[in-house]
Amino acid sequence: MGVNAIDMDISAGQLVVLKGNSGSGKSTLLSLLAGLDHPTSGTLVVGGVDLTTASDKDLTQFRREKIGMVFQSFNLLPTLDILENACLPAFLAGKPAVRTREKGKDLLLWLGLESRLNHLPAQLSGGEMQRTAIARALINDPDIILADEPTGNLDSRNAENVIELLAKLHKEFQRTIIIATHSSLADPLATLRILMKDGKITIS
Repeated sequence: MGVNAIDMDISAGQLVVLKGNSGSGKSTLLSLLAGLDHPTSGTLVVGGVDLTTASDKDLTQFRREKIGMVFQSFNLLPTLDILENACLPAFLAGKPAVRTREKGKDLLLWLGLESRLNHLPAQLSGGEMQRTAIARALINDPDIILADEPTGNLDSRNAENVIELLAKLHKEFQRTIIIATHSSLADPLATLRILMKDGKITIS
């Protein structure tokens, strides 16, 4: 489902919960905000970057520096260990390897994965894989975290833990968090709730 006739302004530091049935356009909207899809009309400015006029090089830099992505399917590389997965975006951005690995270790320690640094994704639980994905999303200090159904493949306990982590990022580090989800777990934490239906939005 595409999106259309959207007119909204999300201020920095919000925790946004984006709700809607499958096919309502939630994932498409996140892809647009991440610079992965390109709008066919209108203007889209995210983190001070005009994505409608940005070059491919600008979009790559935008995604590396401004955006952290967390996915339902984790999207970890199976042949890399947890530390390497967490550090990968920083390595791709050309950041110093030693400093990046130290930062990756600090993030994984904060997320309770200090005993898993050298494990492969297949050796982890779903909750541990999603926490690794959150570390990866944070490695480049992005201003905005986009989470697409981050609890979709988790049991209820791990789902609650992931939502609590995202809320902690919002509260303690003033990150802008946008969570697309079917779950109601994040609803009480939201500073803004957006309902999508047929590619359009209602802000509540």
